[in-house]
Amino acid sequence: MTATEPRSLAATPPSPWGTTRSASGTARWHATTRGASPGGARAETAGPAGVAGPTGSAGPAGPTGPAGGLGSAGAAGSAGAAPSPPVRRPRGAGGHLPRGFLGRAALVTAVLSVAGALLGLVRDQALARLFGAGSETDAFLVAWTVPEFGATLLIEDGLAIALIPAFSLALARQARGASGDPVRALVATTLPRLSLAFVAVGALLVAAAPLVVAVLAPGLSDPGLAVDCTRLTATCVLSFGLAGYCSAALRAHHRYLAPAAVYVVYNTGIVAVMLALGERWGVRSAAVGVAVGGCLMVAVQLPDLLRQLRKGAARATTAVAGGPGPSMGLGLLLAVLLFALCRQSQVLVERFLGSSLPAGSISHLNYAQKVAQVPMTWSLMLVTVTFPVVARALADGDTRRARARVERDLALASSVVLLGTATVVACAPQTVGLLFQRGAFTAADTAATAGVLRVYALGLLAQTLVGVLIRSYFSAGRATWYPLAAMAVGLAVTAGAGAWAVGRWGVAGIAAANAAGITVTAVLLLRGPGPRGIAVHTRRVVAGLLRPVAAATAATAAGLPVAQRFGSGVPALLAGILTVAAVFLLCGRALGDQGCVTACSAARATARRAARPLSRTLTRR
Repeated sequence: MTATEPRSLAATPPSPWGTTRSASGTARWHATTRGASPGGARAETAGPAGVAGPTGSAGPAGPTGPAGGLGSAGAAGSAGAAPSPPVRRPRGAGGHLPRGFLGRAALVTAVLSVAGALLGLVRDQALARLFGAGSETDAFLVAWTVPEFGATLLIEDGLAIALIPAFSLALARQARGASGDPVRALVATTLPRLSLAFVAVGALLVAAAPLVVAVLAPGLSDPGLAVDCTRLTATCVLSFGLAGYCSAALRAHHRYLAPAAVYVVYNTGIVAVMLALGERWGVRSAAVGVAVGGCLMVAVQLPDLLRQLRKGAARATTAVAGGPGPSMGLGLLLAVLLFALCRQSQVLVERFLGSSLPAGSISHLNYAQKVAQVPMTWSLMLVTVTFPVVARALADGDTRRARARVERDLALASSVVLLGTATVVACAPQTVGLLFQRGAFTAADTAATAGVLRVYALGLLAQTLVGVLIRSYFSAGRATWYPLAAMAVGLAVTAGAGAWAVGRWGVAGIAAANAAGITVTAVLLLRGPGPRGIAVHTRRVVAGLLRPVAAATAATAAGLPVAQRFGSGVPALLAGILTVAAVFLLCGRALGDQGCVTACSAARATARRAARPLSRTLTRR
């Protein structure tokens, strides 16, 4: 169900303020928030399919979902139908979660995401220590394109953005007492077909590995090694697809522990295999680790998903609205996957351009990108938790709650990523040196990677804005092609600017082109047509962004000389981080930035809670 469609009073969810309205009060609220239903009929006269409305008239056909059939028309209603028995809703039904739930879910996601990111850095450290930044590592990093694309398309942005609205609508129907179990029906409809598609794509990659390597990196010095690694990493298409499916289903059920742990077990598997087989198999051991880690991602989530499906079957009730269960529209899936594919193609552009540069250039780009992704990942943790909330609000027809949530997410995520950007720019050499400068990774590699990292950081705010905004476009479960067009324009900017800049500035020019392209996409999405997504207040959002940008500029200017004065090592990095954080929070609070104000308030509340046991102990003494 979308935000603009008439909604049945018999299926009215709890109000956003936690109270239950009468039928007439709900109808008046519908009229003030969404207006009359299509054709001039007001919302209070439209009942669901198969159930009489409040006036005793037969309801219209059931609500339709996105293109391709998410949701289906119900059977014709009959006047004066007997009221259905009350439905016992599970905790948090209707999209209204217990107080403090999102905070706890965000904390769990943050802790496990940080653990996964740290293990990712350990993975990169092990790769750098064992194989350095030479031709062997370049060959593996070309094959690494497969899991990079797989993570984006199947776990993070692609499949999840298409599946979570579908599961949210199925859960909303289940909470309203739909016939059978809509969630199990959705799984039975989508999972077998998607699994076959994953197997077919993986087999195609194995067969076409030489062509893939030739297209991605035509100037590679050891293409045979890259082909071997590509064939090994192609197994992740199936494992990542199943892992992404489990993650989307669990998050729609507001289960966040297992999905947040996927990168912990994934990176653990890669590191373990590299350490065990690195000397014998060389860099191929990293590709085998990708295959093992992908299987672990599925294994850690499957038990929880099976438990949720069994609970849903136990809660299935007698029919209230007939018709077949929901399915995921093909148009929606294509729109989301093509957008994610186009976005991730920036990496292909970078590696294609970098393959013409001296050996090690692709490795410098890779290590810089990995470090730059850390603040962006942290900034999007909250969005990972709240996206199912936004999708459920739209499934229930509450557009105001969805819009307010998206605008809060934009403000908080922007503050987090700008704090990370300031830290990365101020402390780039110290960060790269501490993380990677050991073994075959030399001081020259550190200097080159740090320079690229600072340029990459210029596009981090745009990366976060795209990550938040794209969810607002697809959270209603409708196919829209505007995000793909915006991303295509940004990709064209990246390719054109990179081809022009690579001959002048090398890897730094490639990184600058990446930042320029994603910034263009962010601007287009922010100014995009409202009816195709959640219409945020653009001027208010932009005005709010200026405050953390100013605070980040001041923090960078203060932290850079402090980090340089201490030289290198842990003391220099800590001094730079503390200076940047202090200046950013002080300036942000003084400017009224919502993210900084929230962070300061949370810090004070935490300090007060921590001080209570101490004060009680002193009072007793």
